[in-house]
Amino acid sequence: MLNEAIEHDIRDPGPFVHAYQSESGRGRFHGNLRLWETEMRFQDFCFNSPLPEMAAEILASEKINLLYDQLFVKEPETSNRTRWHNDQPYWAMRGWQVLSFWIALDPVDKRNGALEFISGSHRWGRWFQPEIFGKGPGIEQYERNPNYEPVPDIESAREHYEIISWDLSPGDVYVFHALTVHGAGGNCSGDVRRRGYAVRYTGDDVVYDARPGTNKGLRSDDHADGDPLDSPATQSCGRASPKQDSFCSIGSLLFAPVSSPDSQLRHEVQIFVSFRSMSSGEDQRQQFWVIYSAPVVRDRR
Repeated sequence: MLNEAIEHDIRDPGPFVHAYQSESGRGRFHGNLRLWETEMRFQDFCFNSPLPEMAAEILASEKINLLYDQLFVKEPETSNRTRWHNDQPYWAMRGWQVLSFWIALDPVDKRNGALEFISGSHRWGRWFQPEIFGKGPGIEQYERNPNYEPVPDIESAREHYEIISWDLSPGDVYVFHALTVHGAGGNCSGDVRRRGYAVRYTGDDVVYDARPGTNKGLRSDDHADGDPLDSPATQSCGRASPKQDSFCSIGSLLFAPVSSPDSQLRHEVQIFVSFRSMSSGEDQRQQFWVIYSAPVVRDRR
């Protein structure tokens, strides 16, 4: 399902495409966001896969909202790095209960651009100034926010940070908090793609934030500062069967409350889940890595 949807988006991208220029003249770095709004297969995965319920359990949240989804495709020989950053400064929201699932569609390792994380950085309380990730049509510099700080030169001082990473197989998933500092290398392989699909969810304490410096493509005209990220048209609905005709511009679709007051982060390194696609009727199977507790490959340099 996701493989076909991704290839369709590369051929005929949705309106929020960001095609970064290759820094070496070889390869291709294709990106897009808010895909679920124009492609039913992405929509199906965001709403009907186990991800919303898993997000509720990990965040110990009574409700889960879809913030948005995003696609990252680094073709072989694409040297572009994904510079070190944390996500939440880019997003027009505030609160603690925010996470991302990053699903691998190809084998991922250091050679073709595995994500790297700084352990514990989500607890730093530091918001780094958003910067662009490359040059390309329609890509503009972010406005400055005086409450943000510049990202330190982590790459030149790697030995001062606890950098962790995981190799993934297709279907494996990174799960991480929106303030976790992370980055990735280029795809230096000659024959292995690196397709990653990210879905971001929020919980009970997250509200809209009209501060400067956020991604203009993720702002909402329907929300004032401090509003919950709920679509005005959306009502509470049954588990795994969200109301499909109630989308708002920010993509905040309200799911049924999932109560998990005693939720603990999972200790198993692999989580296998199966579900049936509502659009195709086919059985799907995904394997998840929970980054908070899995064995890690630590940086040795």
